[in-house]
Amino acid sequence: MTFAQRLDWIRRLTDNRLDALLCAKKEPSEEDGPPSRRLTDAIGHATLGGGKRFRPFLVVESAALFGLSESEALETAAAVECVHCYSLAHDDLPAMDNDALRRGQPTVWKAFDEWTAILAGDALLTVAFEILSRPAAHPDAGVRLELIAGLAKAAGAKGMVGGQALDLEAERLTRSAPLTLAEIRRLQRLKTGALITFSAEAGAILGRADAAERRAVRDYGTTLGLAFQIADDLLDAEGDAETVGKAVSKDAAAGKATLVSLMGIEAARAELRRVEQAAVDALRPFGPRAGTLIEAARFVASRNR
Repeated sequence: MTFAQRLDWIRRLTDNRLDALLCAKKEPSEEDGPPSRRLTDAIGHATLGGGKRFRPFLVVESAALFGLSESEALETAAAVECVHCYSLAHDDLPAMDNDALRRGQPTVWKAFDEWTAILAGDALLTVAFEILSRPAAHPDAGVRLELIAGLAKAAGAKGMVGGQALDLEAERLTRSAPLTLAEIRRLQRLKTGALITFSAEAGAILGRADAAERRAVRDYGTTLGLAFQIADDLLDAEGDAETVGKAVSKDAAAGKATLVSLMGIEAARAELRRVEQAAVDALRPFGPRAGTLIEAARFVASRNR
């Protein structure tokens, strides 16, 4: 199976699991499912409207390093994607990034309205932890607790939400000077990198890896997250909306602080190559077993959408 086929296979597994967990077409009882069909439809729009499912892919493939099957990692993969999709539904809101297009389709607030998009995001964030709390995620309650704590940290004020706050503050609040390189790196490590790092490390948690193995996987996830953000910034600067599936050239228009805005396109490309290699190097302890994750780093650095 090629890398592209493997990525697509895990995407389909994730989509099927998300559909079963979130969007099953049945009449809800008092104990089962959201009472609002509109809310259910908005959740489905937020989660099942496309996407590569790269974060679930990282969960499944990092778990495979430690001998776990796809089915043993799929609940955690679905939980991570719920958090990712919640963040997109909220990021697209007029009060945040004000985007009308996501994955080639209207964003949740455009397809429904703002309050429905907010509630759909709220539902996705909270159900992620419900999924991780169940024995289906892992038979060991201690492992489930570690997954819950790790995802909470990656998604919260010390992770993704904190990074988003720094991003919006830099764009909208008066500052005496532009962000420095160190400040941009920190912003991006939190906003984009924290959830990607957790996605990689989650496989090691599921597989009960030792400290050295977890550190190696965490280092891989951290550098991969930086590569993902640089590639995203380059796509915004150089891509076209039809290929990328969302609006482009917005960062410069909004005055956002990115490595591209600070370093320029060529220097950002060079930095992307550097962090791509750093991600590959982090996997050396695993030898040939890490081949698919190495390909994932190459994929991130060369993606066009």
